[in-house]
Amino acid sequence: MINSLPATVPFIGPEEQERIAGRPFTARLGANENGFGPSPRAIAAMAAAAGDVWKYGDSSSHDLRAAIAAAHGVGIENVLVGEGIDGLLGYLCRLMIEPGDAVVTSDGAYPTFNYHVAGFGGVLHKVAYRDDHEDSQALLAKAADTNAKLVYLANPDNPMGSHHPRAAVEAMIEALPDGTLMVLDEAYVEFAPEGTEARIATDDPRVIRMRTFSKAHGMAGARVGYALAAPSLIAAFDKIRNHFGMCRISQAGALAALQDTTWQAYMRLLVTGARTRITQIAAQNGLTALPSAANFVAIDCGADGAFARTVLQELGKRGVFVRMPFVAPQDRCIRVSVGPEPELDAFAAALPEALKSARATLSR
Repeated sequence: MINSLPATVPFIGPEEQERIAGRPFTARLGANENGFGPSPRAIAAMAAAAGDVWKYGDSSSHDLRAAIAAAHGVGIENVLVGEGIDGLLGYLCRLMIEPGDAVVTSDGAYPTFNYHVAGFGGVLHKVAYRDDHEDSQALLAKAADTNAKLVYLANPDNPMGSHHPRAAVEAMIEALPDGTLMVLDEAYVEFAPEGTEARIATDDPRVIRMRTFSKAHGMAGARVGYALAAPSLIAAFDKIRNHFGMCRISQAGALAALQDTTWQAYMRLLVTGARTRITQIAAQNGLTALPSAANFVAIDCGADGAFARTVLQELGKRGVFVRMPFVAPQDRCIRVSVGPEPELDAFAAALPEALKSARATLSR
């Protein structure tokens, strides 16, 4: 089994890229991290918890789960906490997927999900994007055609930043084939317009929704994510999850971050402002920024994937780390995460030079 898997990882981290290049990035705008950082209350809570790090973390993350449940108006039995959405996706695939099971996703959507599916022997079936959105109708049709065990939808979407309104997601849930579980990845939903978050009954067995503290709460390095689902599905994770996988310090920080609603509102303003600035930088260089409901902006470079890839490489040479979609035609874009003004200034300075060099390189 292991020999049949591709010898790849979903992403090459920025630190590894810095080691390869032999120098640090001046602007870290590629990993959809929140460069504005976490709530000061979260930082203080993590510092206070450091003295108790000799203890294992609470194996059930009780206090954090209770706070999440209260925030969403559900029971604690509806909440699972894990090592980021990435970790939860791994647990879900371990729980649900047997070798040969069909799984449906969009071609070019979040690759870490695909990585876990392949690791547990699932068979991926992919559908194309439509108008830079994940195509909900095509996903449903493919799920029905393949008798899929899981169907994955990110709302808002990564890497394009597009989103579906709640009515579309709710209609998709109602149309799910019997026996298919929807994996609704809502990592970016805090940044989306009002009316994006789907209304899902707490005991609905057809969907599991996933959230994270990595984006809106600025705690990517703490590795805290959570799932909301029917109690029977949440309880099943106890059979396979790493019960002591959650760091005590991370639990304390996430709990404090969740309680700091003022910082959350401030963060939405900062992210909105940074998205506007990235859109302006694109326009100043004759490029088009796609509308974004996330903490990043996809910028259409106006040509094909080869050109966008060259622009990305030229930005890297100038110390600016960004990423891009993997699959055509979305790979005509580069994807720029929000960040503080100095990092966006560095991007603004580097982009005209990167575009000039890319055009010269490809015209030879």
